[in-house]
Amino acid sequence: MHADAVVLDIDGVLVDVADSYRRAIVESVDRLYGRTIDRADVQEFKDAGGFNNDWDVTSAVALYVLADERDSLPLPEFADRIRSAGGGLAAAESVVADHLAADALAAVRDAWDPAALRDTFQALYLGAELYRDLEGGDPPVSTDGYIHDEPVVVDPDTLDRLHAGAAVGVLTGRPAAEADIALERVGLAVPDRHRFTMDDWDEGKPHPSALVTLAERFDADTVAFAGDTLDDVKTAVNAAAEDPSRGYHGIGVLTGGLSGDSGREAFASAGADAVVASVNDLPEVVFGASR
Repeated sequence: MHADAVVLDIDGVLVDVADSYRRAIVESVDRLYGRTIDRADVQEFKDAGGFNNDWDVTSAVALYVLADERDSLPLPEFADRIRSAGGGLAAAESVVADHLAADALAAVRDAWDPAALRDTFQALYLGAELYRDLEGGDPPVSTDGYIHDEPVVVDPDTLDRLHAGAAVGVLTGRPAAEADIALERVGLAVPDRHRFTMDDWDEGKPHPSALVTLAERFDADTVAFAGDTLDDVKTAVNAAAEDPSRGYHGIGVLTGGLSGDSGREAFASAGADAVVASVNDLPEVVFGASR
């Protein structure tokens, strides 16, 4: 690819979030409603698209649980309907509204509490001390915080090779404060103007504006964007359509929820230019074996 800028997602690429973000999603719903989904099934929502924000995933899982209790709905079918409706939390709400009778829908809407779900999620993920620092006030649940259970995936040598060969940026759905924590843990320092977090733009992936803006700031001719979800790859595809003056390459990384041959096929179907087993394979794909 010989990209002169490499942009990295954080979750599922630089750090493993199976025991942090995804654990917080399913346990938040269970704490509030006494029922949840399996952690592996979170991928159904990610694959449906529009769920770059894990608070939205948590709310959508809760909607599913509440709706399924009133009128059985297989999760794969629910996810397919979300995808067909355009993806994201608004689509999940419309699917539930179409699925349930009026009385059942009213009961679901009465029980559904996105604000409480978000607070519980943050308390579980951050832990009591960080919750007080970042959210203010006392957490609804007191834990040590799952944020401390995020193994680093990227090797220091990989970061050195990426920096030696290209400008490096970050594009993540994390809030800025949580992105800071992860980037410090992995040892990746990027200037604020070379990264986008949840706090820096409203649209979210797969909208191309953040990636195009980073390309402009790098004055790059070719940009490679590596992420672990289909929306990450679609972000690069959309950026190529938005900004034909540059080359954009979406690279799927198989250390998130997608893995194996099925993961490779899903990324390819979304328009990936390459798929790697790990971010540590990225330098060879982007620069060739010589770097």
